[in-house]
Amino acid sequence: MFLTITTTGTSEHPATDLGFLLHKHPGKSQAFSTSYGTAHVLYPEADDQRCTAALLLEVDTVALVRRGKGKGRGGAPDAALAQYVNDRPYAASSLLAVALSAVFSSALRGVCHARPELPSRPRPLRIEVPALPARGGPALVQRLFEPLGWTVSAEPVALDAEFPEWGDSRYVRLVLESEAVTLAQALRHLYVLLPVLDDAKHYWVAPDEVDKLLRAGEGWLPEHPEQKLITSRYLARRWSLTREAMERLELVRLAEADDSGVDELDNAVAEETGTEEKPTPLAVRRRDAIVAALHERGAARVLDLGCGQGQLVQALLRDARFTEIVGVDVSVRALTIAARRLKLDRMGERQSARVTLRQGSLVYTDKQLKGYDAAVLSEVIEHLDLPRLPALEYAVFGAARPRTVLVTTPNVEYNVRWETLSAGHARHGDHRFEWTREEFGQWAHTVAERHGYDVEFRPIGPDDPEVGPPTQMAVFTLGTTKDTKDTSVKEATAA
Repeated sequence: MFLTITTTGTSEHPATDLGFLLHKHPGKSQAFSTSYGTAHVLYPEADDQRCTAALLLEVDTVALVRRGKGKGRGGAPDAALAQYVNDRPYAASSLLAVALSAVFSSALRGVCHARPELPSRPRPLRIEVPALPARGGPALVQRLFEPLGWTVSAEPVALDAEFPEWGDSRYVRLVLESEAVTLAQALRHLYVLLPVLDDAKHYWVAPDEVDKLLRAGEGWLPEHPEQKLITSRYLARRWSLTREAMERLELVRLAEADDSGVDELDNAVAEETGTEEKPTPLAVRRRDAIVAALHERGAARVLDLGCGQGQLVQALLRDARFTEIVGVDVSVRALTIAARRLKLDRMGERQSARVTLRQGSLVYTDKQLKGYDAAVLSEVIEHLDLPRLPALEYAVFGAARPRTVLVTTPNVEYNVRWETLSAGHARHGDHRFEWTREEFGQWAHTVAERHGYDVEFRPIGPDDPEVGPPTQMAVFTLGTTKDTKDTSVKEATAA
């Protein structure tokens, strides 16, 4: 896929200012890993009078099929060959929109710290897309872009230049020109309308796509004459998401007409009933699942091992059923932030008696951690090098031995559902590994058998029928007999 952005300038306002706006130096050729291949940014020309930035996206079609299992990402699921032989490497689509968002994220937000006056200044722009799928033909392309201030040229591409009688394909060569549009506005127009014209999304369309649409459509989508078509196609014709987006767009339009803020207008409306709720963040779902599991086990005295900045400790403090909460982390800085979050210095005597924050390493045994009802390792194990896991295993399951242990960790299979996560990359830069459900299950069963626990598994977040939930949780319960073998303990300690 290929796209160019060209601008002109003068000696006072040189065209090479485009490099500042895009945050990409005109003298360099750069490559970026994306979810579906490699994006290259280069400048075929760059001087004071004229500057062109090109975005070339190389799509790995095989990886595209493997990540999506042939559904909604690489081709029709009923045509095996079409999953591999298609227009995805060449024709602009939602994959190019994702690359635009990933590579030019600051420009898309209108941010330029080096030259803060530049983003708000309209400049001459010429955008060319050599191959753009257009379900609706050149007429639809014009209906989408002309209301946004563009002069539009959408030249149909023939099916075969040697056989003109075959007619035109569904592709057009798109050229957009304007002197009244800022670069940030131009990128937001492309981010939304490229997948709309292709009429397909090649990644999982989650509820947060509504927020992305409204952010990119701010300032132009509420008044666009083709608003309904844009919204429906962008959200892959999912009725519930389209309805939510249309309702929120109407609220924006009414607020602008009334010269008031959206929040102010929304507060004046009776509370909604029967509408789809905003999705709960995964971190909140994770904490709720942990608290629910602790309730089921009747735990009152709880260890939060690897407590970080204290979000879970704070949630446990709100529940009077937890009489003693101990947060342990190796990072002094994280514990300082946790203490500030919990307002320990201003906490009442009765409340402060329930909580303790301690510095400690989870790979060493600590006698003070014995005798608790439950221990939680929430998003912790993946931050350890694999050779150190046996030491943590023994410190928690072999030495501390709480009645219940809850372990949550990312399910790497679900990573394909995040469009902005580059292929082969972990969710966090500090993750030393991320396990599949099978790998996590094997580890958990081995630990349970070695230390005399029973284990069950629970999904956290939407449980996708193909790739499972985003987070997986193992609930360990101490058996009635202590069957830990001395040899196993010695092996774990040595490891």
